[in-house]
Parts: sequence; C-alpha cells; structure tokens
Amino acid sequence: MTKIVLALIGLFASLQLQAQNIDKSEIQEPNGSAINIAVSKFELEDGNSFFEEAEDLERKGDYNEALTLFGKAAFEYNAVKNFNRYGQAVIKMSSMHYQLGRFTDAEQILLNVALKNYSKTGNRAGVMNTYSLLGKVYLANTKYTQSMWFYTQQGILAKQLKSNNAYIESILGIAQVKIKKKDFTLALRDLKSAEWLANSIKTTQYKTQIKDARETIASKTTSKKVNPS
Repeated sequence: MTKIVLALIGLFASLQLQAQNIDKSEIQEPNGSAINIAVSKFELEDGNSFFEEAEDLERKGDYNEALTLFGKAAFEYNAVKNFNRYGQAVIKMSSMHYQLGRFTDAEQILLNVALKNYSKTGNRAGVMNTYSLLGKVYLANTKYTQSMWFYTQQGILAKQLKSNNAYIESILGIAQVKIKKKDFTLALRDLKSAEWLANSIKTTQYKTQIKDARETIASKTTSKKVNPS
C-alpha cells in the first residue's frame, strides 16, 4: 500500500508541471487568431463532484471508495491549480488511510504532499493543521517523539497566527503523548494549562476532552497502585 501511495505522490508531483499548461490551452483558427478553451471550469466542477461524492461515502463509512474519489478530486484540483481545494482533498486522502489503520500511508501523504503543497503556497494555517494531523497520526502509530515534535510545531505556529483554539489543541495533543508515555504528572499539568486557556477565551468545547483525559490518567494510576509492578 505504501508503494501505491508513493506512486500517487509522484503522479501529483508530475501534475504540477502539466497543470501549468492546462488552463492556457488554445486552438488556432484559420486566420491565426487564438480561442481559449474553457477546460478549467469543467475540471473544477468534476473535482467538486468527486469531492462531494467522496464525503458522502465517508459518512457511510466506505473509506476505501472515498479514498479513490478524494484522489480523483485532488487530480482535478491540481490540474486547474486550485491548490486550496487540492490541499483539502489530499488531507481527506490521509484521513481515509488513518480511518483504515494505514498510519504509514497517512503519514507519507501528509509529509510529502500536503505539507509541501501548503508550504509552497505560503498557507501557514494549512501547515499548522498538517502539523496537528501528523501529531495525531504518529501518536496512533506509537511514534511518540515524532508526535510530540509536530504537536509542538503546531503550538508554535498557533501562537504566531494568534489561534487560541489551535494552541489549546496542541497542548491537548502533547498531553495525549505524555499519557501514552505514562508521564502522568506532566500530562496533568498540560491539561490544567489547556483548561485555563479554554476558560480564558470562554469556550467549553474542550471540556469533555479534558475530562476524559483526566479520567484515563486516574484509571491508569489507580491500576498501578492496585497492581504494582
């Protein structure tokens, strides 16, 4: 499966060059004047159609088919150089791999396609979001050092972009890594910081997540006391 992903990455990279000429396609009239061929509009509509159908399949839990259609959407968006929509489709492809438990494939798409796309276009919010997803993927793949690094990078960018929510999410991500590493005292400190920040911006959207994390720590520390090793 990794080979397939890398092949797709290579295909998307080659499209970067091909796309430069697609929306400039011309046909010569007998008198030598040129008529622009409006292919971009149709390809964009195809991309949107593929994307919408893929989202419907995603909601139904058919991740394999959704992956295929998100890939087709990415192809069309890349062809018309709509790199914002292209990035969204690529992120969705990574998400489908994540849902299917293909963490290495998800990682490769995020690193080699999504991150490069957002960096090339100067989309710092896109880079920040990709860092967050990489933290999540590496955590699921038990690569804790890498996960911690990407969540930290997300937090740095969140501060620069003045995104309070993204900064809180980076702290919660780091706390999850520390829980997995059994650094419970440090994790509790992070949860307290996240809670304080959430309260300061008057949001309750992280309340359940913080509560669940604390309960996880409590259950693990209680189990450790009952069954000391």
